[in-house]
Amino acid sequence: NLENLTPTDIVTSISAFSRLIKENNPNSSNLTVMTGRDGRKSGKMIQSIVNSTFNSMGINVIDAGLSTTPTICWGVLNNDSVGGLMITASHNPEEYNGLKFFNSEGEFLSREHVSKLIEYSESKDHIFSSNESLGSIMEYERLIDDHVDAILNLKILPVKEIKDLNLSVSADAINSGGSIAIPKLLDRLNIKYNIINSEIKGVFNHMPEPLAENLNLLCKKVTDEKADLGLASDPDGDRLSIVDNKGHAIGEESTLVLCADTYYNEKKSKSPLVTNLSSSMCLDFIASKHNVPIFRSAIGEANVIELMKNKNASFGGEGNGGVILKDIHLGRDSLVATIMILNMLAKENKTLDQIMTNIPNYYMIKEKVDIPNINVSSFYTYLSNIYNKSKKDTSDGLKLLWKDKWLHIRSSN
Repeated sequence: NLENLTPTDIVTSISAFSRLIKENNPNSSNLTVMTGRDGRKSGKMIQSIVNSTFNSMGINVIDAGLSTTPTICWGVLNNDSVGGLMITASHNPEEYNGLKFFNSEGEFLSREHVSKLIEYSESKDHIFSSNESLGSIMEYERLIDDHVDAILNLKILPVKEIKDLNLSVSADAINSGGSIAIPKLLDRLNIKYNIINSEIKGVFNHMPEPLAENLNLLCKKVTDEKADLGLASDPDGDRLSIVDNKGHAIGEESTLVLCADTYYNEKKSKSPLVTNLSSSMCLDFIASKHNVPIFRSAIGEANVIELMKNKNASFGGEGNGGVILKDIHLGRDSLVATIMILNMLAKENKTLDQIMTNIPNYYMIKEKVDIPNINVSSFYTYLSNIYNKSKKDTSDGLKLLWKDKWLHIRSSN
C-alpha cells in the first residue's frame, strides 16, 4: 500500500528503470515504453506519476490505460517498445499496489537487471532530461483488441467450431481489467456470457485471488444460468481459474493440466512441458500421456520462463492458473488459457465435467506456517534425515519426492 509504495518510491524506481533502459539502448535517442494498470483505486494516480517520470527521463510512453499484464507483455513484444510496466499488486487485496517491470521482449527482467534496478533505486543518482528532450505520452485504448486479434489468429484454434458450439459462459472479472478483456474475446467467438463483478470502481467484491473458496458466487451463477463454463481471473489477468458446467470450482491447478493436454493434442509437439516445483503431479501424467519430457523450475513465473528458454520449450506455466504459450508471448496469460479451454470443448465435444472424468484425481494441501527463530537450513537437514527414503530437490527450499506424493517446503514472500 502507499505506506511502503509512496510517490517518492515510484519516482525513484521508474528513474532507475529509465536509467537501465538507456544503458541497454545506448545508440537510441528515441525510446518508448508501454504502461498499463489494473482496476485498483490508486492505479490511475500511480500511472500518472509513472508516465511523468518516464517523460522526465526523456522516454516516451504509450499509455494503454486499464489493461492486463499479458496485454502489456504482448504489446511490448509487438510494438517498438524497449520496455513495459504494469501497475498492479496481482492477487493481493485492493489496498495494495505494485510495479511489474518488463524488458523489450515483454518478459520479466533478468536477475542481473533486477539487481541493477535495485542498486540504481538506492543510489538515487539520476540525470533528468532538459526541457528540449522530455518524453511524450500517447494514449492507446485498443491494445486489448490487438492482443485478442493475435490470440484468435493462432493456427491451432478451431474458431469456427468454437462459434458453432453456441456456448454460454459465466465469468468473474474481479472488478478489474478482465471486465474489458473477457467480453472482447467472447464477443469475437459469438459466445453468450454474463459477467459478475464487472464494475471497475477500485473495489474488489471478494478476495481477489482466484481460489475455489473465493468463487462461490461464480459457482452459483454457472448453476443458475445453466452455463457451460465459468471463468475467473485475477486483477491483472495473468491467471485463470475454472468452474465446470455443474457449478464446481475444479481448482486453479486444473487450468494448466487441461491446457497442456489440449496443446499437445493439437500440436502433436514433442516440446518439453515446463512448470514449477509446486505444480500438480497431474502434469507428469499429461507429459507421460503425450510422451514429452517435463522439467520443473523454482517457484515464480520468471523462473519458469527462464527454464522454458533454456529447454527451448513452447508451452509451460504454473499450477496457480498461469498458462504460458510461446506462440503469443513468454508470460502467463488468462486469455490464452481461456481460448485453449474453449478449444478443448470444441474438439472433445463433451461437457467439462465429462472431460474431467478422464483426468486422474490428485489432491493438494497448501498451507502457510510461521516458524520464527529457526535456522531454515538446519530444519531442511532435519527433515531430509527423517524422510531419508525420499528423493530430494533443493533448488527452491526442500522438496521431498516419493512415487505417489511429494512435500515442498520453502520460504515465501
